Amino acid sequence: MKSERSYPKYIISAKGTDWVKAGHPWIYEGEVVRREGEAPNGALVDAISGKGRYLGTGFLSEQSKIRIRLLSRNANDCFDEAFWRRRIEYAWHYRKAVMDGQTDCCRLIFGEADGFPGLTVDRFNDILVTQTLSVGIERIKDLLFPLLVEVLQEDGQQIRGLFERNDVAIRELEGLEQGKGWYPLPGLPTPESPLVEICENGVYYQVDVENGQKTGFFLDQKFNRQAVARLARGRRVLDCFTHTGSFALNAAKGGAEYVEGWDISAAAVEMAKYNARRNGLEHIADFQQHDVFERLTELAERSHKPFDFIILDPPAFTKSRKTADAAERGYREINSLAMRLLPRGGYLATASCSHFMPNERFVRMLETAARLSDVQLRQIEVRQQGPDHPILWNVPETDYLKFYLFQVV
Repeated sequence: MKSERSYPKYIISAKGTDWVKAGHPWIYEGEVVRREGEAPNGALVDAISGKGRYLGTGFLSEQSKIRIRLLSRNANDCFDEAFWRRRIEYAWHYRKAVMDGQTDCCRLIFGEADGFPGLTVDRFNDILVTQTLSVGIERIKDLLFPLLVEVLQEDGQQIRGLFERNDVAIRELEGLEQGKGWYPLPGLPTPESPLVEICENGVYYQVDVENGQKTGFFLDQKFNRQAVARLARGRRVLDCFTHTGSFALNAAKGGAEYVEGWDISAAAVEMAKYNARRNGLEHIADFQQHDVFERLTELAERSHKPFDFIILDPPAFTKSRKTADAAERGYREINSLAMRLLPRGGYLATASCSHFMPNERFVRMLETAARLSDVQLRQIEVRQQGPDHPILWNVPETDYLKFYLFQVV
């Protein structure tokens, strides 16, 4: 470690030191023993062990339980424009390597997994959508956002706008206000519309980056949709929680005989219908507004089995450990209903996007649902989130998506 450091020092407990040495980039408030020097909220600070060992440098967050989010463990790093440019270039080059040419709609930056704690950047064609969830990133976004566009443009990518989706309550834990809107990029006019068209797996979608869920479209299931499409040929498919129709339209394009998509959101259903027409699949794919739980229950009570392939891709039923038990009951209910509705030999795709529903618990839930439904599950494939949402093994929070394909026998 350099003998002279310009950043305030935060002395970390032995437990916190072991946590950091194991590779996790978060230091919680309870692990800060004392501080040497003052720093404003969101500033850079050094984390030091009780024995004086340098552990890393990161963003201070005075109002969050995550008190320090480490950026680097290299005492020689200088956090200037060149540093952030390298990080952006590294993230971009990684996507070019792993996304099978589909970099025009993908996640460009996935928070801690790319060395940008609290930052998400999704690309939808020539529009970038950001979500900033840490005060440290908020402080430097005027450096990062233009630099991000510059790096892409230098590689021949056309970017015409950047939209901020900061309308999430978690920002308040960082002392940040909620809001959304276009970020003014130097030299570029503000786009007139928040609607943009993307093409994923050969299917076209209209994405509303201002009003759609999360950042407008769920990119993490890209390659899981391909797996569904391969299995859908000649089948009658039901896509539950369809949102804007992505699984349904992949199944239709894959050769399904008939596809039905359900969502409780009228706006999502209308967008799904538009997407079906855009792809010339409206004669195969029908979208309806339903409460999925209620509609599945109605069909189960009638012993009606109109589908031989059911897809369950619900929103996260839990966003904290406190509600994990209730979430498990919800997952068990919809999976049991789907299993009862499928004929013997039918197919089930089922997913959970909640980090607080770990894979082991999700598997136990599926085993229970199958037992309650008096069926057996023949596993076809187990998948996770796409590689543009990379999983760091030392950061369990980056591992969140479970996706299973079964035959019900």
